[in-house]
Amino acid sequence: MKLIRALYLGNRLFVLVGTVVSTFILAFVLGEGYIIPKILFLLLLATVLTDVVLLFKTTRGLRGERIVAEKLSNGDENEISIYFESFYSLPVSLRIFDEIPHQFQRRDLEFNLVMESGSTKIVKYQLRPVKRGVYSFGSVNVLVQTKLKLVARRYKFSSNKEVPVYPSYIQMRKYELLAIHNRLTLSGIKKIRRIGHNQEFELIKEYVAGDDFRTINWKATARKSRLMVNQFQDERSQQVYSLIDKGRVMQMPFAGMSLLDYAINASLVISNIAIKKSDKAGLITFQDKIGNILKATRLNNQMATIQEVLYNQKTAFLETDYSVLYTTIRRTISQRSLLLLFTNFESIHSLHRQLPYLINLHKTHLLIVIFFENTELKTLIDNPADNLKEIYYKAVAERFSYEKKLIVKELQKHGIQSILTAPEKLTVNTINKYLELKARNLI
Repeated sequence: MKLIRALYLGNRLFVLVGTVVSTFILAFVLGEGYIIPKILFLLLLATVLTDVVLLFKTTRGLRGERIVAEKLSNGDENEISIYFESFYSLPVSLRIFDEIPHQFQRRDLEFNLVMESGSTKIVKYQLRPVKRGVYSFGSVNVLVQTKLKLVARRYKFSSNKEVPVYPSYIQMRKYELLAIHNRLTLSGIKKIRRIGHNQEFELIKEYVAGDDFRTINWKATARKSRLMVNQFQDERSQQVYSLIDKGRVMQMPFAGMSLLDYAINASLVISNIAIKKSDKAGLITFQDKIGNILKATRLNNQMATIQEVLYNQKTAFLETDYSVLYTTIRRTISQRSLLLLFTNFESIHSLHRQLPYLINLHKTHLLIVIFFENTELKTLIDNPADNLKEIYYKAVAERFSYEKKLIVKELQKHGIQSILTAPEKLTVNTINKYLELKARNLI
């Protein structure tokens, strides 16, 4: 990018100098009798000098600054702003080139605008990172020209800024606000009818119209000489653990982002929702061995700790060892908990290898196995086949799709609940399942 800018300025200067020198030679080689070339040369020279003076007479003609958040949200559109303030006494045109991180693989980020004397303007654009880590921004390069457009002055702002990309905190805040205002249905969260009474007693209060007669406390009514009812609340302090498989099965990409990153984003959101619902949130990451263990709690700094742990997750692209996971859970989690296992199974045979460990986990905890639909297969199945090759591909796709349904049935046969979801619907479907389990008093 910097080389392109240098070549651009160098070519403009070469053309300008070449034009001036050619005119000068033409004027003086042809002799004193040729007045017109001399006049043209002087006019060109005067125009160039005028343009140079207009651009460079102001020591600090332009101020600029890139405005970017301290951290970016993975998988979301993050807004980047560039602020400009002109100190020129005349209108100028700007060509803006922002050197964005190499991870985006974009070299076409150019903006053009015209600024009046003493005006300010903000250029905005959006970037969607698909991988966690540190992203390095280069400089904001600006070429300023007057209306003459013979000379360009270069400015350089906001050089070399590093910004970390964290799991999707934008998504987390979105669902947090909706949960606080009881408006989760606006994002596709189902409204689930609560079954029966909650088991946790809260207080005794005076009866008001609409209260359930079955909750009348007759002893309190006799003492107070007026109807009193028991009030219950949601059961609290239930443990919710996100179990994240970091093995190679989770490296399949979807819309540029790996299944592992989708699972990490969903784990961040569901942990936050659980804490807002007065439950405890914890985390375990694993592949051939256990990565991180974060005990379930609802302390004030728990979400910040979960976010930092999720930010640093990396994979070695190895085969997942469920025996290590089972042993660790038996040793570290004594209380019955909700286990949300984010993994992926592509065939019924891959499930059978791990099924004994899942069955044993389900005996002592409420286990939910969350795995992914292959949406590319679904597209292939839905499209009509026009030749023998496409028929063959479609048949293979239908076979793999059928295997996913067999996996769901096999888990149900052993009493294990599951979520088969498209990656983009992972967060919504996970929240729906959590709220359903809360409504049915299963946790």
